[in-house]
Amino acid sequence: MRYILSLLFVLSSVRLLAAKVDTITTYSSSMQKEIKAVVITPADYNSSRHFPVLYLLHGYSGNFGDWIKKDPELAVLTDLYHMIIVCPDGDFGSWYFDSEIKKDSKYETYVGTELVNWMDQHYSTIPNRSGRAITGLSMGGHGALFLAFRHPNTFGAAGSMSGGVDLRPFPLNWDLEKLLGKYSEYPERWEKNSVINMVHLLIPNLLDLTIDCGAEDFFHNCNEKLHEKLLERNIPHDYTVRPGGHTWEYWSNSIQYQALFFHNYFQRKK
Repeated sequence: MRYILSLLFVLSSVRLLAAKVDTITTYSSSMQKEIKAVVITPADYNSSRHFPVLYLLHGYSGNFGDWIKKDPELAVLTDLYHMIIVCPDGDFGSWYFDSEIKKDSKYETYVGTELVNWMDQHYSTIPNRSGRAITGLSMGGHGALFLAFRHPNTFGAAGSMSGGVDLRPFPLNWDLEKLLGKYSEYPERWEKNSVINMVHLLIPNLLDLTIDCGAEDFFHNCNEKLHEKLLERNIPHDYTVRPGGHTWEYWSNSIQYQALFFHNYFQRKK
């Protein structure tokens, strides 16, 4: 409680700063289409210094505008921690991997390579893993860990808020069949695209990780199992369970802790 009160005081003190919220349009060569993203730059942004970037992913049925519309305090966090926040569009339900079935759904390639390269070319970023972190909510929590586990040379830190880190218990949900095929027919696709089965890609201290989920969330059990797997393999990570469900009230609170986590990571890597 003391931490929250202190943070709220700091947040209120920086409201007078003017973080800039832009909508950008990028072109994905892999999908041959234009894709939008929100880019939030801090008030002190300028081309004479390089800023770390936090990539922040939306959930299923959302879009690139979700975070800033539903949690306007996000802009305050860019001023507080002097970082750029990028909220890309992940389509209605891409789950942020490259689908073998839906050929125009290549969001691992887009977010993990094309968008990162575009940002480094057009903004004054720290163009290496020490200046990049990625997190997200629900589908985006899965996507953030998926991308970081598979691209540790691109992202140095990653997080998940209420992440759907195991797809297998939900074979009929969220249009996953359109991306993976039926679980009964293509179980190997479901296995290899579930974050919980990707822990073998990690070694201790490869990534700075922070994972949280509400105690009343329907993804709570799979997050607990991911936490246990990380412990078994001796992978350092922060893991937090707080009261709450699969709601924006939970995520708006969670991002405050995760933004601080990533700020501390960026500071250590200076």
